[in-house]
Amino acid sequence: MLFSKKKKSSELDEVLEQDRIYQQGVATVRGLIAPSAIQIESSKIHVGDTLATTIFVVAYPRYLNNNWFSPIVNIDFPMDIAMFIHPAQTHVVLKNLRKNATRLQSQINLEARGGKVRDPILESALQNVEDLRDRLQQGTERMFRFGLYITFYGADEKQLHSHKTDVMTVLEAQLVYTKTATLRTDLGFISTLPLAEDALNNGTNLNTSPLSTMFPFVSSTLSSNDGILYGINRHNNSLILFDRFKLENANMTVFSKSGGGKSYFVKLEVLRSMMFGTHVIVIDPENEYQYLCQTVGGTFINISLGSRAHLNPFELPEVPEDERPEDVFRSTIANLIGLLHIMLGSVSPEEDTVLERAIRESYAVRDIRENMDFRSIAHEDYPTMSDLKQILDNMDGGTILARRLEKYTDGIFAEFLNKPTNVEINNQMVVFNIRDLEEELRPIAMYMVLQFIWNEMRRELKKRIVVIDEAWMMMQNDDAASFVYSIAKRCRKYYTGLTTITQDISDFLSSRHGKPIVTNSSLQLLLRQSPASIDLLQETFYLTDHEKFLLLESGVGEGIFFAGPKHAAIKVIASYSEDQIITSNPEQILQNKKREM
Repeated sequence: MLFSKKKKSSELDEVLEQDRIYQQGVATVRGLIAPSAIQIESSKIHVGDTLATTIFVVAYPRYLNNNWFSPIVNIDFPMDIAMFIHPAQTHVVLKNLRKNATRLQSQINLEARGGKVRDPILESALQNVEDLRDRLQQGTERMFRFGLYITFYGADEKQLHSHKTDVMTVLEAQLVYTKTATLRTDLGFISTLPLAEDALNNGTNLNTSPLSTMFPFVSSTLSSNDGILYGINRHNNSLILFDRFKLENANMTVFSKSGGGKSYFVKLEVLRSMMFGTHVIVIDPENEYQYLCQTVGGTFINISLGSRAHLNPFELPEVPEDERPEDVFRSTIANLIGLLHIMLGSVSPEEDTVLERAIRESYAVRDIRENMDFRSIAHEDYPTMSDLKQILDNMDGGTILARRLEKYTDGIFAEFLNKPTNVEINNQMVVFNIRDLEEELRPIAMYMVLQFIWNEMRRELKKRIVVIDEAWMMMQNDDAASFVYSIAKRCRKYYTGLTTITQDISDFLSSRHGKPIVTNSSLQLLLRQSPASIDLLQETFYLTDHEKFLLLESGVGEGIFFAGPKHAAIKVIASYSEDQIITSNPEQILQNKKREM
């Protein structure tokens, strides 16, 4: 019987041993994620091929503002932050505070008996202690021992030191002082792992009010209940959802070097906005929006020397209910003079006066007066450039201007803007393509199209987005830049958002109207930039050095998105179907065409 029990015990031990050997060969999560080796040094720790070091906070200023820790949370390099909050017994704290108050009061009394002048430091310390005692006694505050630890990572010592210095500099600027966990690097590393173990055990006494300013979830967020998806917040991987029409204005400026993804972003915004009923009008100088326009069933208008589409700059818009016909008539004349400045180049003040008289007479010849109902006038009844040239020919001081205007009425550019308007833009998406125009005519065409769009905006109130691609072309001429600026200021009234896109940042911002257009835009997007333009952008948008380098190192479709007072690092993303519609990659476009064939 005894032999049988020993035999069973031996069999059990053998089974347990075999199970132990089996378990040693089973892959576990801990084994999979564990580094190959850890080497602990005095001020750093090697975790596999990565270096790590930990700092802890030792002193705070007297006052802490809300979100003061936000710059650290939003820094875009790897680090782990641990916060340990240990509640203290209120009655024990009150007992210690009473002792401190007694000591401070005694010292003040002794100095007063000795004939010394009052010490503001002692009086302030006593007042702070008494205030804290009152709040603790009333239950409006509690005391805690708070430990704040930050572990940095780097591929080498230089990068590790750079990350640590950057954070310590930001903290010290707010009078928050730290120390490195020297000779305790392993404890610091363990404390910042997701184990809820305060191995470093180095805290500071804080009451509820200053502790509440440490609330960690202060990362920049641009999510809202309405609007469209613009991209992913690179700080915290949240979604950037926004409705541009709920800001003080719906204007946007987009800056990027060539190939940075600016047109891709705008086309993606256009496509998603149209799903919510927004109407879109685009001035396209490079034929980038044609495929998108055709896909959504929009109207694609080709503006060129041989095009059948014509816009007559003399055409007057319908008068809005809150405006007078006289004001609309004068505004149109002012816009016409601006257009003629672009067409003719340098114009003297005397010539300006002649042009204004000639324009008024051009309307008068067609029996069009400034106080009539413009809706009753047909497209064919408006004057054209030929009418203006003929009147200039017969006007004192107008002969030279007529000769300079001749190439637009009788020369190679005659078909371009010397015909009655035959364009209708009743579709949800309309694209004006000016790629096939001569370089000399592009600013003129953009001005004319923008004037036509402006008239449409005033004629019928709709939720619209107007896109001006390569807007720097219009900034090269002061009259054109002034016209864009006037639209940027006034389009909010007509439920319209103006989007200006440019890659030539210096040309755009060097215009006296460039920066005002930016400041009149509630949304700004800065994508990948070149070193040549980054300093100008940093000065204009008040970027930090970290944000400056982020723009230099960003990939395609990555940058900084500004929305009102908030901004965040963004990564633009699109679904596969959206990408096939909006891509500007020549290789991808060629592959799509081959599939269609």
